[in-house]
Amino acid sequence: MSPAEPSWDLYGAFLAVMRAGSLSGAARALDVAQPTVRRQIEQLESQLGVVLFTRAPNGLVPTELALATLPYAESIAASARALVRAVSSPTDADRGTVRVTCSEVVGAEVLPPILAALLVAHPRLQIELVATNRTEDLLRRDADVAVRMAEPTQAGLVRRCAGRVELGLFATKAYLAAHAAPTSLAGLVPGHALIGADGSRAIIDALAAAGLVTTPRDYAFRSDSDIVKLAAVRAGLGIGVCQLPLSRRPVPLVRVLPALAFHLDAWVVMHEDLRAVRRVRLVFEHLVAQLGAYATQARAPRAAQHRNRRTVSTSRSSGGGAAARVAAQVESRRSDVPGRSTHRIPGRS
Repeated sequence: MSPAEPSWDLYGAFLAVMRAGSLSGAARALDVAQPTVRRQIEQLESQLGVVLFTRAPNGLVPTELALATLPYAESIAASARALVRAVSSPTDADRGTVRVTCSEVVGAEVLPPILAALLVAHPRLQIELVATNRTEDLLRRDADVAVRMAEPTQAGLVRRCAGRVELGLFATKAYLAAHAAPTSLAGLVPGHALIGADGSRAIIDALAAAGLVTTPRDYAFRSDSDIVKLAAVRAGLGIGVCQLPLSRRPVPLVRVLPALAFHLDAWVVMHEDLRAVRRVRLVFEHLVAQLGAYATQARAPRAAQHRNRRTVSTSRSSGGGAAARVAAQVESRRSDVPGRSTHRIPGRS
């Protein structure tokens, strides 16, 4: 590193300030004194010859140059963490650190018991679990293994579909005791309190594909956190989407309109360069097997007889301009409830 080239520590201070929004917040995150962070930022600005932050009453405001620098600082931090993981053990050993990323719900509700079994079998492994609805970049080594509920499209990745997880509409017994359960999609609005997203249209689009047009105002409780939405259903706030196995614990939920089903494909992904690293391969294979078992137990029994079947599909735009397909398959059968509907929805849950 040349004398004029900023050290990694300076970029770490910059990244901490960007994330915390203030020198004091960055100092707490880095466990250093605030003057140390200020000095590092001033040194970085001096060596780069730019202004990265302007002062405001509520903290530091990043300049356009700071925003443009952020992805590179994140890449440096990811590379540094990947380096530490890479040297944590030999490539042929079943010990060392593996960083796994997944959605909030999968991280909090699905993976802990699966990973517990893995660590019993391989007690020298260490797992870093990043539960976030932001897609971590495996090519940049933000993580070693990812569990994604949509098929990855990047080249250079090893991917395997573990199975298809079924979701449905659920509510608590107490809620349905106070509100008569709907017998059709049309009975959901305006007669019931629906739980949905604040910004995302995934649930709105999936219900529209099934035949029910809703708007954000039709949802009595809205949040963009999948964990919060699940907690709201379990608390009895209304009717919301839940994975079938999660509807059985810790608060047993009652399925509403059992004929209506949504599906998410569970994919396990890793960088192709990590196939030869035994600890990463162990985690990858274990997640594929156990998520496959999870998806199988989530599968609701299907009726033996179907009268009619029709397929409906619609597209929506996802991040990066890529088209994500919402495919809806409606299968009518003899029942007091309208025909069973299965839908693929873009999702994180």
